[in-house]
Amino acid sequence: MAINVLPDYCSLGFIGPGKMAESIARGVVKSGILPANRICTASHRNKTREDVFQSFGVNIVENNKQVVKNSTIIFISVKPQIVKKVLVELKDDLNDKILVSIAAGIKLKDLQELSGHDRFIRVMPNTPSAVGEAASVMARGDGLEEKDVKYVSDILGAVGKIWEIEEKYFDAVTGLSGSGPAYIYLAIEAMADGAVAAGLTRDLALNLASQTVLGAATMATQSGKHPGQLKDDVTSPAGTTIAGVHELEKGGFRGILMNAVCAAANRSRELSS
Repeated sequence: MAINVLPDYCSLGFIGPGKMAESIARGVVKSGILPANRICTASHRNKTREDVFQSFGVNIVENNKQVVKNSTIIFISVKPQIVKKVLVELKDDLNDKILVSIAAGIKLKDLQELSGHDRFIRVMPNTPSAVGEAASVMARGDGLEEKDVKYVSDILGAVGKIWEIEEKYFDAVTGLSGSGPAYIYLAIEAMADGAVAAGLTRDLALNLASQTVLGAATMATQSGKHPGQLKDDVTSPAGTTIAGVHELEKGGFRGILMNAVCAAANRSRELSS
């Protein structure tokens, strides 16, 4: 994947040094699109969070106002419940900054009204940003130029794949790719537990389960085949795989995953109401 290095005048700030901000910052530094010395976040009451960001070269500044002052592109990466407080506090300092919200459930119109600022992009990333395999979507506000959107798209494209969509689909995206890594981690853990019960060592079981998920996902994205066809390709008559699939179907596996996505999407809607 070709990397578009951001121009020298671009710098990146994070309001809220949480896990998602860390994932994006790590991914950006690893990709080479922006050096760590042009990224900053504010000091935090949890010193561990500061240490994590400093460990890969990110600058720690005194407060959120300093983050805004030192950055051209600012990620609002706090919990949804405190977005209003943060935006009201920073309202007079935003000027021509590009603001990127990754707060679940907070709509563009609310972000713009709270901040008095229309250069907003709303993004739903996920934690595989840290290893360059994010699945992210974005929706743009009213006051952005095409180059602004491109800069943010380049940042997110450097840490995975990015799609621009209509904002009305964000709750569904939150339930799928936003929360989805947790579902897959549960599946990897459960598959490994099954292998341990069948006699494998824990390390081998975890490695095989993780690589199997990675390989299957790569097949799904690169083969051009529907997942159902890929499943059929593995399930020979009266074989081992169809026996396992049968057990999954008896347990309602597909329905449970569908319900998980819908539950997370509904929670996203509750946060935005």
